[in-house]
Amino acid sequence: MNPALKKLTKYLRLEADRGYDNRAVVGGLQHMLDPWEAEARETGFPEKIIEIVLAHLKDYPHLNPHSRQERLKDLWSSLGTELPNLSLPEVPELKEIAELKDRTPSIPTATEAQPIGEPTGIEAQTPLSQPPSTHLPQPETIREPKPEEPPAALEAPLTTIAGIGPKSAKTLHKLNLETLGDLLWHLPRRYDDYSQLKTINRLWYGEEVTIIGTVEEVQIRTVRSGRMKLIEAVISDGTGALRVTWFNQAWIADRLRPGRPVVLSGKVEQYLGRLTMNNPEWEALERKQLHTNRIVPVYPLTSGVTSKWLRRVIHSVVTRLAPRIPDPLPKSVRESADLLPLNIALQQIHFPDDWEHLRLAQHRLAFNEMFLLQLGVLRQKSEWGQLSSPPLTIDDTQVTRFTESLPYELTNSQLSAFKDVREDLAAPHPMNRLLQGDVGSGKTVIAATVIGIAAANNAQSAVMTPTSILAEQHYQTMLDLLPPATDIPAEAIQLLIGATPEAEKQAIREGLANGQIQVVLGTHALLEDPVTFANLGLVVIDEQHRFGVEQRAVLRNKGENPNLLVMTATPIPRSLALTIYGDLDITVIDEMPPGRIPIETRVLLPIERSRAHNFIIGQLESGHQAFIIYPLVEGSEKVQAKAAVDEHQRLQENIFVGYKVGLLHGRMRPDEKENTMASFRSGEYDVLVSTSVLEVGVDIPNATVMLIEGANRFGLAQLHQFRGRVGRGEHKSYCLLIPDSEDEADNQRLSAIESTNDGFELAELDLNQRGPGDFLGTRQSGFAELRTARLTDIRLIEKARREAVHLFKADPILAQPEHALLSREMARFWTTAKGEIS
Repeated sequence: MNPALKKLTKYLRLEADRGYDNRAVVGGLQHMLDPWEAEARETGFPEKIIEIVLAHLKDYPHLNPHSRQERLKDLWSSLGTELPNLSLPEVPELKEIAELKDRTPSIPTATEAQPIGEPTGIEAQTPLSQPPSTHLPQPETIREPKPEEPPAALEAPLTTIAGIGPKSAKTLHKLNLETLGDLLWHLPRRYDDYSQLKTINRLWYGEEVTIIGTVEEVQIRTVRSGRMKLIEAVISDGTGALRVTWFNQAWIADRLRPGRPVVLSGKVEQYLGRLTMNNPEWEALERKQLHTNRIVPVYPLTSGVTSKWLRRVIHSVVTRLAPRIPDPLPKSVRESADLLPLNIALQQIHFPDDWEHLRLAQHRLAFNEMFLLQLGVLRQKSEWGQLSSPPLTIDDTQVTRFTESLPYELTNSQLSAFKDVREDLAAPHPMNRLLQGDVGSGKTVIAATVIGIAAANNAQSAVMTPTSILAEQHYQTMLDLLPPATDIPAEAIQLLIGATPEAEKQAIREGLANGQIQVVLGTHALLEDPVTFANLGLVVIDEQHRFGVEQRAVLRNKGENPNLLVMTATPIPRSLALTIYGDLDITVIDEMPPGRIPIETRVLLPIERSRAHNFIIGQLESGHQAFIIYPLVEGSEKVQAKAAVDEHQRLQENIFVGYKVGLLHGRMRPDEKENTMASFRSGEYDVLVSTSVLEVGVDIPNATVMLIEGANRFGLAQLHQFRGRVGRGEHKSYCLLIPDSEDEADNQRLSAIESTNDGFELAELDLNQRGPGDFLGTRQSGFAELRTARLTDIRLIEKARREAVHLFKADPILAQPEHALLSREMARFWTTAKGEIS
């Protein structure tokens, strides 16, 4: 037996057994029509029988039990006539209504496996007793869950929905949809506004509207030599007529029979001077309108899933489950923050009554995520503050000795940063501070002061960098700064990288274990198991976004709650400082050392490339060096952009004849990259052609030109970091930007970087344009992916933070009974059980 027919007969028998109370299916027999129709069509059920079933059951709930019995008898008889080979039992006689009238619908709980009856589920029949604090009128179909309602069956598989079998479930798996909860949180990617209802005589070309009318005629025409079928219908509403066209959807002609009232939504177009609609959404007027005459949600799809079908399925889940979703936010927070109840927000985010309800729903769901994020940040900051570590202090004479030994005076911003870290180290709990400053702002000297304080207290320091080149640069800086300014001898400062000979590595490991080595600088080699410390008191991590949480934790765990200073040359926008970096104390060095010559930045057209090359040659003749950056390693037919490998050979042979051109890219082995950079630093190469691997930490004072090809392909943060690789010496430096095409030259990002050297201003703009990716690097956040909240929404972030701080002060471990749901939601949202997020 056809599965759709088998399911239908089961429903009809159960309805008869119940005495025609319209409760054989959750929500009423009429609510199984959409999913049943979808399954019937999918399994090849005859169109005529589908129409018979729909016609018999569409108004079933409006009939009394006796009329329902007659209606099902007639349907039973029609099925027997159309399917003579089908063996159908007799419809039982009507049972006593008195026995059944007090029954309530059976609502499956999370532990039951009863299928969802519709897809349109049960709709609440009573409005909210109290409107939400937004003072908007609430639709009658939404309500807050009653305390006695069972929890929503969010973990139930999709196959519990009528009309979804294993085949459909497998298709939905492509969208990462496996449970009812997944469907509930499968949010629309956009909305089509078909809420503007108009009569045909008031239509205007180009507008998106909804009309209600009657089908006057329908015809199918074959066009393009039989390759396409054109379905044309004429719809009238008493004020006029409109010709409507669909392409290759012949089944529509069977449904749009003359005389049938329909609702159409779409864009008004024009053909031969007459208004038309092409491929509009349409529904029968007698049905609940999900696809027309409203703000229509548009969901992410995959092959084999249509918009209408998925919209119907999600509507059934939302209607049935959303009212039973418990709200994890305490009532006090909802009222203080003026938020919709969660169940209403879920219904309105999927099927909004109007744009204002949609805005409030989006705000509520985004607040949820940001509030949970802020609570987790506060919890982690609190946990860090509860750790104990010995205070590291120095007197003012030692400070004076250090500052007077420097070859330059510290800026006011550097002095303020030093004050912050000195106070942190003097506390009885470990420092946990982020030091951010633009390229060349002087972060390294602050790290040196912290190392000096640690050494004065017999504590060892470890400085970890993402590359050997950067580690070597810091090593040389520390050798220059520390011995004259502190009691740390040069032999107590060591470099540990992958290229360090094994004998030296062993000696360094022994020196760290017995305490003779006070400062070690290195790369991931510091994380290796053989590396142990006698008394690790300070961990400094440079370019911290290049390391994951686990890597940083491994280094920290080599000591007893050591102090942590993380540094970055990527300016952190305020919104990120309050969220993903919110567990850290933040110090900003926003002042450049005096005498630093600003870098001149220019955007050039592609036809001006030879001009840029000639300018570089002029700098080379003056004894300087240059970088040239490309977005790709090698050429690609799919991407029309210049590539480093291809251009390196051309530049060496045709442009920079007589000069040596080096090549650096991410496919080279680490030792090859280090050798290339060492050769460039020593002056062996005059020009270095590179991809984005150059971005971090290279300090070549003699380099005065940075030429960036395909500049439109990089984010502002990246471009600013590239630019910071020049201008490190006493010579005037230049950054030249060449986009892929002339059209790309008028690019907002390129114009912004041409107009300012302020990294923080550029960081805010880049965050708004491209999102937080460039700021995070390999950062492992520890919390769930944000579905609705944006890390650029500073007003929402600050609002959520205020509420989180207030609740955290009252109940930091969420132990109060009214916070039990919130505690469970926190455990779900924060996917890592414990530890830092930064």
